[in-house]
Amino acid sequence: MTASLQRRTFRGAVAALGLGSVLAVAAPFAAAQTLANLKKKGELTVGVLVDFPPYGTTNANNQPDGYDADVARLLAKDLGLKLNLVPVTGPNRIPFLLTNKVDLLIASLAATPERAKQVVFSEPYSTAIIILYGSKKPDIKSAADLKNQRVGVARASTQDVAVTSSAPQGTEIRRFDDEASAMQALISGQVDVIGCSTAVAAQIARRVPANTFEDKFVLRQQEMAMALRPGQNQLLKTVNDFIARDTANGELNKLYRKWLERDLPAMK
Repeated sequence: MTASLQRRTFRGAVAALGLGSVLAVAAPFAAAQTLANLKKKGELTVGVLVDFPPYGTTNANNQPDGYDADVARLLAKDLGLKLNLVPVTGPNRIPFLLTNKVDLLIASLAATPERAKQVVFSEPYSTAIIILYGSKKPDIKSAADLKNQRVGVARASTQDVAVTSSAPQGTEIRRFDDEASAMQALISGQVDVIGCSTAVAAQIARRVPANTFEDKFVLRQQEMAMALRPGQNQLLKTVNDFIARDTANGELNKLYRKWLERDLPAMK
């Protein structure tokens, strides 16, 4: 059997076994990005959300903006690199990282144990309070009160995980492709409440008549970290040094106040 035929036969077997996606994800690990690689390239490519304001949004020119984008700009400046911001969504942000479409993620990603099986997390650079928010009519004070309620969440988000793990049987959880879709579902009455950050709740409140919606209860306070591919130890140290330095000197707090109008909460 020729080498060419062997390769074709192997690819056919992989396809038949349904392993193509596994290999596509696993392959990039063999060539982890290093700081030297980035310096040689002269560019840092960062994945950011654009549907999670004010952490991730777009500006008047439809370019990525928000707290996370500003943190990425500060990091690139610190490294002396040109910045390339790539919009990602909740469901595709980790696949984008694992398939080398971005060098790292600054995408409001909570460092959960499940996600840590796929990526390596930095020290936290930000935090958000996740609440259940919605119509005043349903009397909802805890997760137990969600039975028979329609709850909207952005698919694969921290609030999705929080609601799914705490909601009782009989809760109707509706998952949307992004934060903006979940917000619109609440405003249009498709759901009774949504899981969202306090920042998103404030944005919704500005778009509807006063006293339309209210905070129900806190789902969790999440600390958000940057995510890197496994094996990027030197780059991880550089990122952690940046976070420690710019937390201590107040630069991250300046950006947090710019976008959230409050001080950056204390983190671990």
